[in-house]
Amino acid sequence: MVGAGRLSGSTAIVTGASAGIGEAIAKTFAREGAAVAIASRNLPEAKRVGAEIEAAGGAALVLQADVTRSQDVDGMVKAVLDRWGTVDILVNGVGGWQRLAPVTDIAEEEWDRIITLNLKSAFLCVRAVARIMMEKNKGRIINLASQSGSGPNPGTNSNIPYACAKAGLIALTKHLAKQLGPYGITVNTVSPGTTLTARVKNVWDAATIEKKASANPLRCLVDAQDTADAVLFLASDGSRHITGVNLNVNAGSAII
Repeated sequence: MVGAGRLSGSTAIVTGASAGIGEAIAKTFAREGAAVAIASRNLPEAKRVGAEIEAAGGAALVLQADVTRSQDVDGMVKAVLDRWGTVDILVNGVGGWQRLAPVTDIAEEEWDRIITLNLKSAFLCVRAVARIMMEKNKGRIINLASQSGSGPNPGTNSNIPYACAKAGLIALTKHLAKQLGPYGITVNTVSPGTTLTARVKNVWDAATIEKKASANPLRCLVDAQDTADAVLFLASDGSRHITGVNLNVNAGSAII
């Protein structure tokens, strides 16, 4: 049941909130008292998430939006303003990758698609909400990057376009933190490691999961809620003096 929480009275937009980490963030925010706009291209799944939030006593607004398109982003923000009058928190959770491949096998179209999905989408969303937050001298922006944005995978092949997009997202975070800080807006990144989402569980068998988990210092893999809890902290007043950081949530897998 939703009650007074760390985000009580706040309005949040969470993109990519119809599944996985984005869904966990949206539900966590709602449990902590935020009114949550669930933005996704997958309308049926976004409606499911919204219905589950409302069934638990939370406030949800379901929006079908392709946040790689500026007109969709502008429409998304307008819908939130029409419903709740402001935007306090933005979580850029949209992202994804296609495959592991050597650079010689990556088509230009694949590069453009992955960079647009993971990096341009965040830029468009920040641009759309920044002035709203600047006018009230308060706001929280959290970008979801990836461990791969800080270094290559152990194997020969990597998700090269995805890794480059996430590295760009980490850089975007730092520049935004400096530019928007004077307006009371914090901007941070959360970088999950390999996460036990439903997709991963469908692809890997138990033995593979155990092997991956045993390679981490904490002998486990993180799940979507681990990242959601980190995002919640960065969205709450407890992190009011934290900005421009990249918070790794990966059970120690990126320790160098």
